[in-house]
Amino acid sequence: MSSIEELVITRRLRVPVDSRAVGDGEAATRQLDAALLSVGFACSPALLLRLAGLPGEQVIDLGVRVLAAVRRLVGDHVRHNVYFVDFPADVPETVDFWASLMRETVPTFNLLDLPGYGRYQHTFADLVTAHGEFVATAGDRVTVLQVGGTLQDEARELYLSLAGSEVPLAAEDLAALRMLAAFCPGETPSRIPVRENRAVVNEVRLAAGLPLAVDTVTDVLRLACACSGGDVTLVTPARFRSFRRPERRVLLAALDAMKPSKHADVLRHREQWKRLGERLHPHEYPQFPRAAELFEVARGVRQVRSIEGRVELALTAGRTEEAAGLLERTPGALLRRLDHLLRAGGGSAVLKAAERAAPDVSGRVLLSLREHLQNRLAPADRTFTNRYGRAWTTADTRQPLDEGILAHVLAMLDAEIASRLPDPGELVVDPDVIDVALPLSGKAVAPGLGMLPRGSVSRVDGEVLRFFVHWRETSQRTDYDLSALMLDASFERPTQISWTNYRSSFATYSGDLTEAPEGASEFIDLKLGKADKSVIIPQVNIYAGEEFNEAAEAFFGYMSRDSTQKGLPFEPRTVRAKSDLRGSGRIALPLVFLRGDDGGWRAKWLHLYLRGYPSFNQVEGNRVSTSQLVRSIVERRYLTVGYLVGLLREKASGQGQVTRIGLDPSAGGYTPSTLHELIPA
Repeated sequence: MSSIEELVITRRLRVPVDSRAVGDGEAATRQLDAALLSVGFACSPALLLRLAGLPGEQVIDLGVRVLAAVRRLVGDHVRHNVYFVDFPADVPETVDFWASLMRETVPTFNLLDLPGYGRYQHTFADLVTAHGEFVATAGDRVTVLQVGGTLQDEARELYLSLAGSEVPLAAEDLAALRMLAAFCPGETPSRIPVRENRAVVNEVRLAAGLPLAVDTVTDVLRLACACSGGDVTLVTPARFRSFRRPERRVLLAALDAMKPSKHADVLRHREQWKRLGERLHPHEYPQFPRAAELFEVARGVRQVRSIEGRVELALTAGRTEEAAGLLERTPGALLRRLDHLLRAGGGSAVLKAAERAAPDVSGRVLLSLREHLQNRLAPADRTFTNRYGRAWTTADTRQPLDEGILAHVLAMLDAEIASRLPDPGELVVDPDVIDVALPLSGKAVAPGLGMLPRGSVSRVDGEVLRFFVHWRETSQRTDYDLSALMLDASFERPTQISWTNYRSSFATYSGDLTEAPEGASEFIDLKLGKADKSVIIPQVNIYAGEEFNEAAEAFFGYMSRDSTQKGLPFEPRTVRAKSDLRGSGRIALPLVFLRGDDGGWRAKWLHLYLRGYPSFNQVEGNRVSTSQLVRSIVERRYLTVGYLVGLLREKASGQGQVTRIGLDPSAGGYTPSTLHELIPA
């Protein structure tokens, strides 16, 4: 399967059908649909009809590729064995299990070194034999695949959607954007608002000899980083490669076209500019004098003062109105610092500056400010999350903002955001999407099945909740531990399920695996009706070995099922969500399960990572930090799809087009994979 075809199938749940050949593929189509149903997918009626009209051998070839793609999407491309073959039945008490191991061998000071511990004691075939046949129910997940156009058309649509995203993309999406840009070299997106996305597109355009989309000096620096395999976010300094003379001319010409007023931007990344100058040799190109001046600024030979520096001087001297006036030259920066300016006593002058700046600020910044300020009404612990999902909390010691001023700013933001939304015509909204958080950043959310932005809330059905982790090491022994921290509704009275505590009154652990040369899976099974805790926080701890982004493979997900369904520990038709683990911390917190006042359970998405220790992380060692961090996320008021729906309903004429917003991709319209297209420019 081509990587582009897999992207289209897994990201858009559409099957590209390129060929116009005619044949009798009905039998092969029925076989494909049956195979897809076994992993929780099905063909739409339109797709069935289209495939049935193709030659049978072509349907078989396409079907093999489609089945492989969706099995990987759901996590069924590997064999999920477990340590205790009868899991969730016949899992022993923890002490009894350790005692039985010690009776079989010479006592050791390191229990993990006991023979038979942490290694599969049976084959996957043994596991299959030990479990009854899975019983399908109406509540099992069925994800419908739609018929697509040609591969070129589908790739073009996905490319323009990612390139035109108003929000920063996850690392996986940036990699997809790079592939799609190379696949669609003749396509020119009308807008590429996010600078990192622009760098990826420019990398492909530079290689193809096409004009670049740059309007700041930092755009050129990001492009150079992209060409060198470096970090386009500029957080990690790049090791610039040697550029060919034609490439140097293009990059220097782009810099030379910048106005001298842009040169102050060099000061933000001075060291990286110095290193880039060593590769571009601007002194060899006298036809680009302004580019040479820019590198003189980086080396300190030519002095410039940035607006940021002048703003800091004004704030230090207590001249808040002057600082606001300077920031009006960069409207986005003004609104990002609005809270600070208001606390510094800016008053009406700052409010008027914000009102003047708002029309020139991106919709994402307006929405982010709106979310920030609505949380200032009910201060709680502050939560900080970096672009890699690493998170921490601290007490909020900021001075409260005046409620009247807050109300004024929130009303101004609502009016500006509403003015940018189109008339949706007839608006059809799935109630389940109302509590999905707006994707103001996609960086911490790895693509996958059922993934929602941080802060989103989704309903959890079924009698049994089972979450799982699978990993496969690359070059050294790697031991991940699936655990669960369980708390009461006040985030107190902690208990846990892990390799040190196999069972509770309602939870069961599948057993600890400490070696994964061929891959290992761990599960935790929870009978929700018997739960005596209201907060359940699954986590994956790196006990030893490779980071999540170093392992050959690492992913987490959860299933919900009825207690009578039997089957294997992993049944793809019951998987509700699955995504790769690839954060920079050593403790992953994908989501939290919460029991509401009505007794129903909901999931709130976290996508967080804790730093942890270099080795031996376990749930007992991070109870306090985990509970504080998760509580801050649970109590935070995220800006949701419901907020935009409210504004859209005020503008809906009820005539013309139908705008659909929901969780089911088969219904069309805006779905989780395209919610970023809802963010106004």
